[in-house]
Amino acid sequence: MWVGRAVIFRWSVVAVIVFAAMTWGYFIITGNHIKESALPVYGQRNPDSTDHIISNFRLTDQDGKIITEADYKGKIYVADFFFTKCEGICPLMSNQMVRIAEKFKGNTSVLLLSHTVKPEEDSIPVLKEYAKNHNADSSQWYFVTGEKKVINKLARSSYLVGGTEGEESSDFVHTQFFALIDPVKRIRGFYDGTDSAEVNKLIGDIEILLKEE
Repeated sequence: MWVGRAVIFRWSVVAVIVFAAMTWGYFIITGNHIKESALPVYGQRNPDSTDHIISNFRLTDQDGKIITEADYKGKIYVADFFFTKCEGICPLMSNQMVRIAEKFKGNTSVLLLSHTVKPEEDSIPVLKEYAKNHNADSSQWYFVTGEKKVINKLARSSYLVGGTEGEESSDFVHTQFFALIDPVKRIRGFYDGTDSAEVNKLIGDIEILLKEE
């Protein structure tokens, strides 16, 4: 009888160990799968099969400082396109950007980048005042200006938020969409910047990228 019980006990232990190993293996496999595919990568792949990435840029921020893609190297950031005198969607968008800034205040891995689409009106002092009115930390949230044609091309060709037609300086890009960019300059999401529920999702997706990082 004792021999029989001992055999049953041994097989019970073996079964528990096998089950634990299978469970551990399942979570390792599925965990890696979730990590790799949690957020999509947007944009048509390049002919060499590399992912679409944000092109290099050179713009000027609210402090008169030159801002380039190098300032965002290895960073997660949210990009939008606005103008300071907009009375429609822009105030809503800027208020949502404030929410993001407050959520990740002090986190040097998360930055914000707001492009004016009316550089002829939004001078550096105007951007500075707008940033001040939104309590923007100039080390986290950059309001940038530059040539209109360059900004339009960035919106359309890099961030994929401004439609596809035209890149001339006379064109006007106005969109409520935020773009989420990962540390290697890939687009990982688009969100309606006037919708708090969409921005809640954006905040959650930033946290996913932080874990991936």
